[in-house]
Amino acid sequence: MGAREEALGRVGGRVVVCTRCPRLVAWRREVAQEPPPRFAGERYWARPVPGFGDPAARVYVLGLATAAHGGNRTGRALTGNSTADWLTAALHRAGLANQATSVARDDGLRLTGAWTASAVRCPPPGNRPTPQERDHCLPYLTEELDALADVAVLVTLGAFAWDAASRQAGLRPRPAFGHGAEAVRPDGRVQLGCYHPSRQNTATGLLTEPMLDAVFRRAVELAGRP
Repeated sequence: MGAREEALGRVGGRVVVCTRCPRLVAWRREVAQEPPPRFAGERYWARPVPGFGDPAARVYVLGLATAAHGGNRTGRALTGNSTADWLTAALHRAGLANQATSVARDDGLRLTGAWTASAVRCPPPGNRPTPQERDHCLPYLTEELDALADVAVLVTLGAFAWDAASRQAGLRPRPAFGHGAEAVRPDGRVQLGCYHPSRQNTATGLLTEPMLDAVFRRAVELAGRP
């Protein structure tokens, strides 16, 4: 194991034992104890979820927060729900994933040139984390980006992730979020905005597959990958 993998392992180890947000600790346990019928009998991860992907990633994908019955159930970032379905299919079409589905930790998914994580590593009630909960998680984003020295582009899924990444970078003035928006961070990395591939956005047509693909084509172009 190289130094980069060791650094990411240390970050992940700190993430999974984090208890800084009492509201989120209680919620992640509650939803694990009372799952919906479709997940009855499954053993939930019910801990904060570390990032996942390629230690040599040049594209970092940042989501809003761990999903109660997605990452909180499966233990892997952006896995096991409709958001994961859309995102992983787009990563696959962009050449960043070996398969188009992300359903479980042992499903064989491998990312090449990409890393995925959420701005808030635990599931918040109503998918609405507080500013304090966001800020509690920002150091993990910093540590991952420090370890992922090759990252050139951050794709932020939704305004919340865009704002979290902007705060983490210390961007002033704060750039406006928009689908396809771009901002250059002080470290020279480029931050891309993308509508969140939530069921609400995809079902209403606010986000379509071509729109999502366009963002990842741009990310790959900026990252310098063929």
